[in-house]
Amino acid sequence: MNSLSDDELAALLDNLESDRSERKRAWAGDAPEKARQAACAFANDLANHGKPGVLFIGANDDGSAAHIEVTDRLLQTLSDIKTDGKTVPPPTLTVETRVVKGAAMAIVTVWPADAPPVRYEGRIWIRVGPRRGQASAQDERILNEKRRYRDRTFDAHPIQGCGLAELNRVVFENEYLPQAVASDVLTSNDRSYEERLASLGMIASVDDTTPTVIGVLTLGKTPRTWVPCAYVQFLRIRGTAWGDAITDEQELDGTLDLVLRRLDDKIKATLAVSVDFASGTTTEIRSTPYPLSALQQLTRNAIMHRSYEGTNAPVRVYWFDDRIEITNPGGPYGTVTVENFGRPGVSDYRNPQVAAVLKTMGFVQRFGFGIAEARRSLAANGNPPLEFQVEPSIILATVRRAP
Repeated sequence: MNSLSDDELAALLDNLESDRSERKRAWAGDAPEKARQAACAFANDLANHGKPGVLFIGANDDGSAAHIEVTDRLLQTLSDIKTDGKTVPPPTLTVETRVVKGAAMAIVTVWPADAPPVRYEGRIWIRVGPRRGQASAQDERILNEKRRYRDRTFDAHPIQGCGLAELNRVVFENEYLPQAVASDVLTSNDRSYEERLASLGMIASVDDTTPTVIGVLTLGKTPRTWVPCAYVQFLRIRGTAWGDAITDEQELDGTLDLVLRRLDDKIKATLAVSVDFASGTTTEIRSTPYPLSALQQLTRNAIMHRSYEGTNAPVRVYWFDDRIEITNPGGPYGTVTVENFGRPGVSDYRNPQVAAVLKTMGFVQRFGFGIAEARRSLAANGNPPLEFQVEPSIILATVRRAP
């Protein structure tokens, strides 16, 4: 994933008929909306170039420079295209300032997705030459086939031996589909059940209706039968050391939606809230040993980023008297390393399809902000700093009780 050279950028800027470039004079008016549509289209790469598309901010429609000021604030705003959760799976992109044809411009480079189709606000955008538009049924079929032969992430792989009947059609059509696809798109197309499943990555393709890993995790009637590690082990340990008495033990399994809801319920039930009345007043003062939002962020992150391949280990939530340990199988992935783990702005996705589903179901609002939000809420609650133990095959997050 190398940056384009100055000559390559200049050539794209000058080619007004290219389906790999989009020009915006400034980041104002409808530019943010149109630019996000273009980024979605570049990620889908319908023409199968296998090369990145480029958004030029600070360029006129004719390719000439608009001579704008490229500020850090502008670059940060452009980075939100990846993290604001409106485009799923989150696109791979870089944002930088470059001098093109003698003028500074903000450059957003978007690489083709490994598992298309990519959606922006529930719509699949594509490029045909300089035209940007929504994908037709045939376009979706082409993108589905690209995913079938270019899969690089385990969550998009078909599960051999698993049949279409394993997926819950009622849940898909009545619950998941209306959340995943814009309502006007749903009412205006006549795609079949299989075409809709394939478009959302739940089966390999229309011609091969084998459910994928994400299909089973999202819609499966018995997900753990096909993905044995797809559960959360919860322990309440009465004490501070391994080997102390276990007072509550539960394995939370089912679809992603069910697991996360059951885990939220378990956390809320275990999270004792102490109530004290200020001396001499009727004011009720509530305190909690752990902020709920931090525990939700960390457990959801663990489920999103864990490895589902080559392991039968669950996500573990071990609740001691003085701390909570959250462990997920699978160490740093992609651009995330042991050294930069947890650093703001550094994120990558082992399971982009899982990330997309969690965003669709409302468990994730933005991408790449979970750890930062957990740290913020812990600090506000008076808890000690969040601790991480990062190893090649596991990540352990330790949350210590507030004094």
